[in-house]
Amino acid sequence: MTEAAPTPAWHPEREIELVAGTPPGGGQDRPARVLIELMQARLTVPIKLTNIAGRGGGNAWDYLAKHAGDAHVVAINSPTIVTNQLLGESDLDFTALTPLANLYTEYLVFVVRPGAAPASAAELLAALKRDAGSVRIAFATAIGNMNHMALAKITRQAGGDVRALATDVFDSARYAVKHIVDGHADLAVITATSAVPELEAGLLTAIAVSAPARMASPFAQVPTWSESGIDCVVGTWRGVIGAQGLTRAQIAFWETTLAAAINGEAWRAELARHHWTDTYLGAAATRDFLDRERGAMKTALAALGLSVKAS
Repeated sequence: MTEAAPTPAWHPEREIELVAGTPPGGGQDRPARVLIELMQARLTVPIKLTNIAGRGGGNAWDYLAKHAGDAHVVAINSPTIVTNQLLGESDLDFTALTPLANLYTEYLVFVVRPGAAPASAAELLAALKRDAGSVRIAFATAIGNMNHMALAKITRQAGGDVRALATDVFDSARYAVKHIVDGHADLAVITATSAVPELEAGLLTAIAVSAPARMASPFAQVPTWSESGIDCVVGTWRGVIGAQGLTRAQIAFWETTLAAAINGEAWRAELARHHWTDTYLGAAATRDFLDRERGAMKTALAALGLSVKAS
């Protein structure tokens, strides 16, 4: 019996394009810029960043889907790759693309203006119980995303009406931050790193985080929801996804390249700087993870009173 010939290695032949579904400074843009810096030295071709904001990343993934079989175009992945399809905001989800890796998870912070109500987690819970619609809430990047699900979990446990939540949704957490700083909302629910400049400047105060334990400065004194008796450990994961129809050799190239980029002190420093938690998975494990997430998200979206597709 003759052994099968090994699969030939694949290497990029022209410029690589990494697509982020948020504007510069947004939640998908930040990991894209870090990855480009860490990968460029390992690549024999240039790599550029393209920002295509809108629909919580949906516009970026629609663009990616137009490049079937082309491993020169990849994108940052996030939970809305699942929820957009479940909610009918997109015709595609991760099954129409090629998951390549999951990189990390970033937990959420609940921020308010200093001196304004609600001034604490307890005050927020009381307000949500009394009248969930009385608290104007800003978040990014799409209805039904992890921020929205976290709000639902908290509101339901407070005894409030989840369907009455009053929300303003933005393409970037940085826009949500500006919205509350300018006084147009009472609360913002955003990824932790997005609020750091305003927290350090004293323009915002954090009242809770959705992490499983207290986080590093400037969140060291901010209680978790668990400390308030609320079950709300919710994070937004980020990964990398390719177009449909990539070959085994192309997937192997990206697995190797991404694993090398995050294997070192430079990546660990970025994790710490951005308050990211390492949850790295390879391509096959990422697809399994996304399958499990889709099931959990169906249940969470139903609790929000949102219409969820059967498949």
